[in-house]
Amino acid sequence: MGEELGGAARGSEKAAETAVGLVDEERRAALLRRITEEGGFAYVSSAEKAASGDLRAAEAAREMAWEQLHSGPWHEVVPAWREAYAMACLHVAELRAGAGERKEALRALDMGLIMGGPLLRRDLDAAVERIAAGKGSENDAVANVGDCADKWWEGISKNRDLAEALSILPSRSLSFIISGCIDHWPAMTRWKDIEYLKRVAGDRTVPIEVGKNYLCSEWKQELITFSQFLERIQSTNCPANLPYLAQHPVFDQIRELRDDIMIPDYCFAGGGELRSLNAWFGPLGTVTPLHHDPHHNLFAQVVGRKYIRLYPASASENLYPHAESMLSNSSQVDLDNIDYQEFPKVEGLDFIDCVLEEGEMLYIPPKWWHYVRSLSTSFSVSFWWSATASSLQGT
Repeated sequence: MGEELGGAARGSEKAAETAVGLVDEERRAALLRRITEEGGFAYVSSAEKAASGDLRAAEAAREMAWEQLHSGPWHEVVPAWREAYAMACLHVAELRAGAGERKEALRALDMGLIMGGPLLRRDLDAAVERIAAGKGSENDAVANVGDCADKWWEGISKNRDLAEALSILPSRSLSFIISGCIDHWPAMTRWKDIEYLKRVAGDRTVPIEVGKNYLCSEWKQELITFSQFLERIQSTNCPANLPYLAQHPVFDQIRELRDDIMIPDYCFAGGGELRSLNAWFGPLGTVTPLHHDPHHNLFAQVVGRKYIRLYPASASENLYPHAESMLSNSSQVDLDNIDYQEFPKVEGLDFIDCVLEEGEMLYIPPKWWHYVRSLSTSFSVSFWWSATASSLQGT
């Protein structure tokens, strides 16, 4: 009995030493000074105790930083508090992992990656890699594998026939699509395997959207594990409760998924620079309402298929953008149920559209309006990039 207690104590001490080692003393001291300057004396006291192996103090420090992250609009949050939150997440994760609580440790690290600042990102990534590699008995085997896999294939196989898809969707003309450029991606086969997805990302925490789309009043966001998200994809049929992992930099968070894709050379043509790499994962029926984005966009369809409608930037005045600055890039027009009395200019407005199939990419120019609806379980990746002035001028 005494030997067992001694072993547990040594494990706790080792976890505490690792937690301190993750954040080198110089950076740690500098960050704590910044927090002190912001009045975070209680946080600094708890962080010091957490570095010595006090889990309760680590949780208290994380809670204090969390409150600061939610003290006002996100853009007004003091950057030092984002770094403080990441540091507290590191402490919590290491102490949880030292106690054998692997899933709780990974959740803490994911929260640090999602909500924390950039200063400690490498430390968080390194901790994720180390803790995720230590899978033990806690990582339960996938239950009912056969039934689960059958449902997964059923979901991604819906509306495979182009004529069938077009019979339920309006279509003017198919826009230009790039084919054959992502066939070599490991994601093209791996992401169809639900066991693989659960194995590499199942215990990771991700933010999802719930509801018809972000313009609807019932829309909300949740934090759940990737396994829970995959389960919801297969079980949710109500449009008001559709789960959607949308415009989230999951590839910065989960490196295994990032290794399954490659950045298309088109993004670097003419000196281009990648601005954002985002995931769009969800079930049949997810909708991104009509909106436009500021950058060049290559939209790659990896699993399933999506209907996409495009309007040129020149049509902006006829698409009734929202007046609020936060939604000024989104249209008030609901393309699923257009009110022509309220929005008469939309009637007869020219557009181009397509059904984007697995393995295809669609180029969407900056400021072009686009509406996207999934026709099956669907995994997509968007590459936003900016071109240099000289490439735009053709020099």
